Amino acid sequence: MNSSRPLLALALMAGCTGASMTTSLTGTSPVPTPDAFTCVREQLKALDYTQTSIDLKEYRVTARKFDESVRRPDTQFRRMVDRIEVRVEPGSGNEMTVIRVAVMTLAELTTQRGPTEIQERTSEAARTAAETIVQRCRS
Repeated sequence: MNSSRPLLALALMAGCTGASMTTSLTGTSPVPTPDAFTCVREQLKALDYTQTSIDLKEYRVTARKFDESVRRPDTQFRRMVDRIEVRVEPGSGNEMTVIRVAVMTLAELTTQRGPTEIQERTSEAARTAAETIVQRCRS
């Protein structure tokens, strides 16, 4: 019984050390929430992201961009997908608006059940796009 304790502790530590695969960024803006939201939507278009959903009441938008240039030796692999989720909220104190961006990269596979997405580490291009959105919509 005592010999299994180190193995259990090692397994628990290995499970807890995994890095988050979704990158989150937060920025503030001195402009009103609707104006910051308009800026976010314009920046997504400028960065060639395709809007996939929008909530005008809650100021949320999601967008994606396909990367067809990545190749893998897997017959099920189709392409990489960068997905950005942005939420614009009223701020408090000196900040009028808070911009929250979550960005992730997914590998799209074609399986017998249909398209399947597996999350991977956020690509550098997606991370840069998220940083660009926050930077440009700060003013």
